[in-house]
Amino acid sequence: MADKNKSAADSRNAGRHMSKPQAPRNTKTPDPTPKVEGSHATPAVTQLAAFEAAMKLFHTRQLIEARVLFQQAAGGAQRDVAQRAQLHVAMCDHRLQQTAVSFGTAEECYNYGVALINARNVTEARAHLEKALTIAPGSDHIHYALALAQALSGDFASAHENLRRAIELDPRNRQIARQDADFAPLAHQAPFRSLLYPEKMVW
Repeated sequence: MADKNKSAADSRNAGRHMSKPQAPRNTKTPDPTPKVEGSHATPAVTQLAAFEAAMKLFHTRQLIEARVLFQQAAGGAQRDVAQRAQLHVAMCDHRLQQTAVSFGTAEECYNYGVALINARNVTEARAHLEKALTIAPGSDHIHYALALAQALSGDFASAHENLRRAIELDPRNRQIARQDADFAPLAHQAPFRSLLYPEKMVW
């Protein structure tokens, strides 16, 4: 997601990455899952740490990210923490349903779509990214993010077309996709292989 204007560049750098190593432009935001230091960390500690991290996100209204961690905590062994986490999952759902999400700019739709991809809500992510693309059809980073959402939902034909367009608009997207863990399962399958590794094709 290259620089067309400063805010677009910031969005790209903050959000387009589907692999663990930090890519120049990526769709994934940093993993909010708390890291528990030490080799003797127990599942209960991890569960509590996830719940506490989720509460911080919840209080700053980062509901999608908070919901992911609450779900993680809800599956843990500590019953009281699991019950509180499940309650907060329901609260996140309620608040998200009550919020009429309506964005006016392509970048707002794009940023929200990326957050939804991170939460693996790919169906809703596609809707927002498609809206972003109707507003800014020449934006390579939106084509890239939409291609990812489509690939994650199993729509490989559409994913290939949008990734092809993203690379056409900015050839750097080819290298980014090669390093993208979420595209990795498709990278060596037709027709993605010829798109990502044209130099390896024998004519």
